[in-house]
Amino acid sequence: MSTRMTLGERLQSQGVSRRAFLKFCAATTSLMALPPTMVSAVAAALDRAKRPSVIWLSFQECTGCTESLTRSDGPTLERLIFDAISLDYHHTLQAASGEAAEAARASAMADNWGQYVVLVDGAIPLGNPGFSTIAGISNVDMLMETVTGAAAVVAIGSCAAFGGIPKASPNPTGAVSVGHLVQDKPIINVSGCPPIPVVITGVLAHLLTFGTIPDLDPHGRPMAFFGETIHDRCYRRPFYEKGLFAESFDDEGAKKGWCLYRLGCKGPVTYNACAVTKWNGGVSYPIQSGHGCIGCSEPNFWDKGGFYEALARGRFATPAALATAALAGAAVGAGATLLARHRQKKATAQEKQS
Repeated sequence: MSTRMTLGERLQSQGVSRRAFLKFCAATTSLMALPPTMVSAVAAALDRAKRPSVIWLSFQECTGCTESLTRSDGPTLERLIFDAISLDYHHTLQAASGEAAEAARASAMADNWGQYVVLVDGAIPLGNPGFSTIAGISNVDMLMETVTGAAAVVAIGSCAAFGGIPKASPNPTGAVSVGHLVQDKPIINVSGCPPIPVVITGVLAHLLTFGTIPDLDPHGRPMAFFGETIHDRCYRRPFYEKGLFAESFDDEGAKKGWCLYRLGCKGPVTYNACAVTKWNGGVSYPIQSGHGCIGCSEPNFWDKGGFYEALARGRFATPAALATAALAGAAVGAGATLLARHRQKKATAQEKQS
């Protein structure tokens, strides 16, 4: 697919009206958390933007990230974005296979050197190159070869961003994240298991519109989508503030939509846009469907304790363990109090002697 046409030219050639284009620009502006006054600037930038070459690599993963993307709630935002990029290589979606597929990757790299974008889903095994190979090439070698001429790298999903489930203890394959290996390229982490479709396309929209990396949080995630916790925007938050919690998934509190914190919801410590953008075309998200957040967009979420353990309980899952911890805490507290009293008496006696 040619990359010479601008987005404006391509959309015009496909019969997309100016009104539809401006409507898309308004949606993109809102998606990227920009003020409405930026719509005209976004439209001008997109109108002139060239279609970038995109190479998508899939490593240790379940194909959930691609499945999520293919279920995007088009035909507006997602269709326009994917009409605006040249997806030159994708193991699952491309028609070519074998040598023809690898030739397409090599051609995309050579023709767009220094300008193409690499999207990666899945962790990379370091324990043995043979754990995961494509066309006889290890994941490590394919990744490092492909990113050499890339303008930017986007790690799609928690496996690529943080290692995800493949990296979970005891990590038998020695799985690592993209950022663990790639040190000399800008990396955008779009975490989630899987990520929200419009978050993936929103990041692509930013790259296409501005040609720059969006503002990132300490974990390398776009602030526009990962700047607040799910708890911050959750519709159940008022029940949390009132101390109204469901105690089981089928009690009266659950039926009334009370907070799921005591059932293990990780919303208060999970940064993502689930409560705002939602899933399935904005229909719902896990908490709205009656299940607590499992924290899948956070690093090492799989190893942070049971999904149904309340955050305040941590790994102390049984009443006996809680009682033991309480007694231990009480003993330490009593010991500290006695020590403080002893030191105070000693200091008082020394003052009297002086």
